[in-house]
Amino acid sequence: MGKEFEVLMTRLDVGSEALSASAALLSPAERQRASRFAFDRDRRRFMVARAQLRELLAVRLGVPPESIELAYGERGKPVLGRHFAESDLHFNVSHSEDVAVYAFSLGREIGIDVEAVRVIRDADDIAARFFSRREHQTYLALDPCDKPSGFFNCWTRKEAFIKALGHGLYQPLDSFEVSLAPGDPARILCVEGTAGDQCGWHMEAFTPAPGLAAAVVVESGRRCVS
Repeated sequence: MGKEFEVLMTRLDVGSEALSASAALLSPAERQRASRFAFDRDRRRFMVARAQLRELLAVRLGVPPESIELAYGERGKPVLGRHFAESDLHFNVSHSEDVAVYAFSLGREIGIDVEAVRVIRDADDIAARFFSRREHQTYLALDPCDKPSGFFNCWTRKEAFIKALGHGLYQPLDSFEVSLAPGDPARILCVEGTAGDQCGWHMEAFTPAPGLAAAVVVESGRRCVS
């Protein structure tokens, strides 16, 4: 598959002037959403990430950032508003800590996710509950020091895939399988019994900053999941 998508990373730890400029770009609904965050840090990160999304979309569409209209799919996936629907530009965004990652594609659904790799006390229980049997076995076989990386490799890859599908958590996490062992290439192994290389989706993993794991999934052909 050729490079039919674009991935960018930006920082969210900006100064007060940049924060004010970001707030000015947000829609009333986004400002209301920002006001609901309990912590100022999370509110600032959301505002900057969403404003940067508008700026990146504006560059690709050749319009002012304030003219960007965003809507949401049936399951909450952000999409361009109806005035820009003919552009066929698909996008997705995720952020963790002070880093945001963005993915763009023309004519192809796309999903992206980033997480801070860390030790989670109940990681083994989460893996047992949400990973497929094969993923869980691979995870359990990892050296203890590799388990946090393996866990978040799996989690970001699964999250990127369900975001690309636009299904959110309505898509069972154990209905598809991904690679997760540190050092192994990022791959979709299978989707509901269909081999990963024939499922119509392409996956890549990357490290946007030290201590972060990220993955992007883009439509590559006929989809086997709708």
